[in-house]
Amino acid sequence: MCKNRAMLIEKAATHRVVVLALDGVVAFDMSIASRVFTSASLASGRPLYETLTCTLDGGPVRTTAGFSLLPDHGPEILATADTLVIPGPYEGPLMETRVLPPELKAALDTVPAHTRWVSICTGAFVLAAAGLLDGRTATTHWIHADDLAELHPNVRVNPDVLFVDDGKVLTSAGAAAGIDLCLHIVRTDHGSEVANHAARRVVVPAWRDGGQRQFIERPVPQVADAGTSATRQWMSEHLDQPVDLRRLAGHAQMSVRTFTRRFREETGLSPGQWLLRERVERARQLLESTDLSVERIARDAGFGTTASLRQHLSAAVGVSPLAYRKSFTCQRPI
Repeated sequence: MCKNRAMLIEKAATHRVVVLALDGVVAFDMSIASRVFTSASLASGRPLYETLTCTLDGGPVRTTAGFSLLPDHGPEILATADTLVIPGPYEGPLMETRVLPPELKAALDTVPAHTRWVSICTGAFVLAAAGLLDGRTATTHWIHADDLAELHPNVRVNPDVLFVDDGKVLTSAGAAAGIDLCLHIVRTDHGSEVANHAARRVVVPAWRDGGQRQFIERPVPQVADAGTSATRQWMSEHLDQPVDLRRLAGHAQMSVRTFTRRFREETGLSPGQWLLRERVERARQLLESTDLSVERIARDAGFGTTASLRQHLSAAVGVSPLAYRKSFTCQRPI
């Protein structure tokens, strides 16, 4: 009797995570929740989560990786979810309309009121169409952040972070950010020790500094052959040199007032803002592609001192120069 009671208590304590696989899902995203949550256990080895995967009709779904998935369950298990995870569909109607398809809406309507909702990458488009993100802050992959904000104006889209925890509704940026979010959920549910153990089993950092700003590609735009373009080109080639407005206006053969106005009209930025952005991008490039010292990079990018570089890089991408280099350079395996 006592043994049966202990088994019932242990079974009741297991949190059920349901992963909903939609057509066109990103294959990598599909595996994240199962991999992280099944790695979370107590010191005794007892699992803390049960992870099940379903589709809307119990049948296979296409993935972006050139194969189909055949989960073990149909939509009936959505009614049993303590946490529902929706990995991102890559393209298609779910990312182009504010209204859920009838079969998807009907399935999501069976989700209990207590359930925690989680999206990975473009799964945020599904939560937004379901009305779950209205008035909330959310994120998605930075490539699709503007599309999410335009399609769902009632959602406060933050493209700079790896994930957003808004209580019962949590959203993550693309791909690996889903791992960050799932580990955060484990940490919230069971503490850092359990989350750190799960991270070690998955062989990923327990916590990553910064947000997805550090992963956003911001190529230097090609300059046009008019207006202030020649001066912008000159600025890009002399980032290590101190400049002022008078010198720049003289290079463009304009008055300071005209140069400032034309520059903003053409770039949307003041000369100082534009120059700072280019210096940050140059520093990022050098940190990624060279083994120059941080002091040398600070000089070559025009920041002068490592303190100035650290301040501006942290403001731009959320991490220090050394942390940025560690994330983006190949290190020799031990």
